[in-house]
Amino acid sequence: MAQINMVQIDVVQLAKDAETDIINWRRDLHQIPELGLELPRTVKYVTQTLETYGVDYDASYVNGNAVVGLIKGTKSGPNKDRVLGLRADMDGLPVQEQTGLPFASINQNMHACGHDGHTAMLLGAAKILQENRHLFSGAVKLLFQPGEEYPGGAKPMIDEKALENPKVTRVLGFHEGQIDPHTPKGKIGYKFGPMMASMDRFLIEVKGKGYHGAYPELSADPVNAVGYLITAIQSIKSRNLRAIDPAVVSVTRVAGGFNQNVIPDNAEIEGTVRAFDDAIRQKICAKLEQIAKGVGETFGVECTVTYDYKYPPVINDDKVTAEVVDDLTEIFGDDVLIEVHEPLMGGEDFAYFLQEVPGTFLFLSNPRDIEGSFHGHHNAKFDIDETYLYMGTASFVQEALKYLA
Repeated sequence: MAQINMVQIDVVQLAKDAETDIINWRRDLHQIPELGLELPRTVKYVTQTLETYGVDYDASYVNGNAVVGLIKGTKSGPNKDRVLGLRADMDGLPVQEQTGLPFASINQNMHACGHDGHTAMLLGAAKILQENRHLFSGAVKLLFQPGEEYPGGAKPMIDEKALENPKVTRVLGFHEGQIDPHTPKGKIGYKFGPMMASMDRFLIEVKGKGYHGAYPELSADPVNAVGYLITAIQSIKSRNLRAIDPAVVSVTRVAGGFNQNVIPDNAEIEGTVRAFDDAIRQKICAKLEQIAKGVGETFGVECTVTYDYKYPPVINDDKVTAEVVDDLTEIFGDDVLIEVHEPLMGGEDFAYFLQEVPGTFLFLSNPRDIEGSFHGHHNAKFDIDETYLYMGTASFVQEALKYLA
C-alpha cells in the first residue's frame, strides 16, 4: 500500500511541476485560434514544443494540419506491444472573444470550447513521458487533431493510418470546461457505454415557382411548403420514435425570399439530428425524405433532402472505462471520479477513434466565471479554470504508466 501511495504522489507532483508550462502553453495557444482543417500556426507551435523535449513526431497528416507524436518506453515488460493513444483537438471557433483576458485572441476567432487547454494538457504529458521513458514499455502516440468543431479531423487522421505503425491498442481523450453540468468543478466525469450523441446534418432545398405576392394562386410557393415541413419534422420524435429512444431533430436555419411582396422561387431549411443508435439515425433520415416527398407533392414544389451522416455517437468501452477509473482513483482519491448517469446530446468526433480502438472519453470539469457566471461552451465569454489543467496531464501520464507497465 505504501508503494501505491508513493506512485500517487509522484504522478500528481510531476504534473504540478509542469503546471506553469501547461498554463503558459494554453495562453499562447489561446491567442492564435485557427479553424477547421487549416491550423498552420497552431501546428508550428505544437511541433516546436515537441522538438524542445526531443519528442519524435510526424506532422504530415491532414495536409500538414495534424501532428502524431511517438514516445517509446524503454522499460522491459509484458506490455511491450501495447500502444496508448492520447488525443487532443486543436481548433477554435469563429467567435469574437469578449472575455477581457490579457491573453485574449489576437484574431477574429476564439478558443471558445477549451481545445487550447486540451492541447496544453497533452503537451504536458508529452514532456513528462519523454523524460520518464524508463517507467513504461510499449509506446504512447500523441494525437493532435484539427477540425473537431467542423468538419471533423479524426476520421481523416484514421484514414491516413495515424493509428497504425505502431498500432494503437487503447485510446483516451478529455474534454475540459463543463460539458456535463452535473459534474462539479474539480471533478472528472466518466460514463460507461454511450456518452455523447451522433451529430448529423440535414438540408431540405425547396424549388418552387415565384410570383407576385398579391397573386399566390399563380405561384408554387416554397415558403408555404417550408412551414409545413417544419411542422411535420417536429412530429418525428413524438410520433415516429419510441418514447424511450433518445433523439433530437432540430430545424436551426430557415432561408427564403428577399422582398415583402415577392414569392420566391426557392427556399431551404437546415438542421441537426442527434441520436445514440445508428438504426435511429437511419430511420430519421428515411422519415425526412418521406415528409419532403409528401409536402412536395401536396404543394407542387420539388423538395430535395441532403442528409450528412457526420460524427457517430461517443460510446465508451466498459472494460477500458472501469480500468481507467481505477487507475485515476489511485492518484486522485475516491471522490474525484464522478459517474455521468445520462448521455449528452452534444457531439464529438473522438467517436471515430472509439470505433477503431477500445477506449474512453472523460470530462474535466473546470469552468471559470466571468462577470459572476459561467457562460458555457461556444460563448464569447467562455473561460476555464487553468488551475485544474494539471489533472488532465496527470491522468494521461498515469494511464500510460499503468497500461504500459
